[in-house]
Amino acid sequence: MNSFVFIISIVGMVLSFVTFWILLARNDRNKISVQAGSQYDLQELSTMAQSLTERIDILESILDAEVPDWRANNEQH
Repeated sequence: MNSFVFIISIVGMVLSFVTFWILLARNDRNKISVQAGSQYDLQELSTMAQSLTERIDILESILDAEVPDWRANNEQH
C-alpha cells in the first residue's frame, strides 16, 4: 500500500510538471506570434500619431467652446 501511494504521488507530480511545461510553451508561442503581428513601420506610426494629434486638437477645441476654464481647472503641477 505504501508503494502504491508513492507511485501515485510520483505520477501526480510528473503530470503536473508536464502540464505546466505545456502551458509555458504555449504561452511563449502566443507571445512570439503577437510580437510578429504587432510590427509597424515608421510611416504607419507617423500617420497614427498625426491622426491622434488631430483628434486631441478637436477635443480640446470642443472643450474650449463648452467649458472655457477647463485648462485652468485641470492643470497638472
